[in-house]
Amino acid sequence: MVQHRPYTTVVLAMSADGKIADFRRSPARFGSGADKAHLEQQIAASDAVLFGAGTLRAYGTTLTVSHPALLEQRKQEGKPLQPVHIVISHSAKLNPDLKFFRQPVRRWLLTTTAGANFWQERLQTLPATVETSAQDCSPEFERILVLETPAGEIDICAALQHLGTLHITRLAVLGGGKLVATFVESDLIDEFWFTICPLILGGTAAPTPVEGQGFLANLAPKLELIEVHTVEQEVFLHYRRQRGNG
Repeated sequence: MVQHRPYTTVVLAMSADGKIADFRRSPARFGSGADKAHLEQQIAASDAVLFGAGTLRAYGTTLTVSHPALLEQRKQEGKPLQPVHIVISHSAKLNPDLKFFRQPVRRWLLTTTAGANFWQERLQTLPATVETSAQDCSPEFERILVLETPAGEIDICAALQHLGTLHITRLAVLGGGKLVATFVESDLIDEFWFTICPLILGGTAAPTPVEGQGFLANLAPKLELIEVHTVEQEVFLHYRRQRGNG
């Protein structure tokens, strides 16, 4: 397990048959208002949230903290009203017209050298009236973080350690399944929150909470159930990752 990294929680809603979206990978809007409120609580408890480019493209936005009590709690704790919202993308080929880039949040990009170069080249094509600072690597992202392996892939372990040096102590991972799989494979997840929603999506092409190659049963990461409760027709499951002797 990587030390000196943020305490990391995966927060996802899924169908009763374990799908986080339908076979067309449409935005998963099947969660109830209670699920949205739960997600907002988890976001409010975090210093940063992380999600993949595919998730951003599907929704076009990110969920911000809006409940007065949650905003006041962050204020009382001396935190910014909104956590940092981090997009992870190898290519950084994101549509700048997405509503996400107009939301009142601090945006960071975790990418590769190639992705950073893409944004730098894009920056050079912007009108001269656009002002940037040394810290603002682009008008849309406050920070661009490049941490990659010799093969040119994003180094997730190094990235989380670096986030720890930037005062990110609690991180919420909001998907998608490929990103979560990478975190699980690297043993970087401490807790899971799953909301089980009352519908069946089916489909071999429909994404699941953890994709990737998968694990053999005798080598699968083990979880400890911490909490379970129901709100109307939804079930909220809270797990802790077991390590060593538990």
